[in-house]
Amino acid sequence: MSATDCLFCKIAGGEIPATIVKRDGRLLAFRDINPQAPTHVLIIPTQHVSSLNDARDAGLLGEMLVFAGNLAREAGIAERGYRVVVNTNPDGGQTVFHLHAHLLGGRRMTWPPG
Repeated sequence: MSATDCLFCKIAGGEIPATIVKRDGRLLAFRDINPQAPTHVLIIPTQHVSSLNDARDAGLLGEMLVFAGNLAREAGIAERGYRVVVNTNPDGGQTVFHLHAHLLGGRRMTWPPG
């Protein structure tokens, strides 16, 4: 899929509305439209990267994790705990092929996940 056809690129570009939580540098966070926890935010790079398999910028990946931790603190879920998930390709559960991390919290997480 090209960046011009990508749902998350269109959200990052303001072409498709989303509930934006935070934008900072190369990253954007917005609420998931099908939340799986009381707090369920998607964190994406604003530039198109198809999946974790295609990521080559270690700095960007580190920024995503720091950004997730900051969002968790701002959402008030850091103290009790939260989960950051990156699904990769179809068998890993990825349905939108733009690298993204799910920040989930506000309830007890179970293991193993689905």
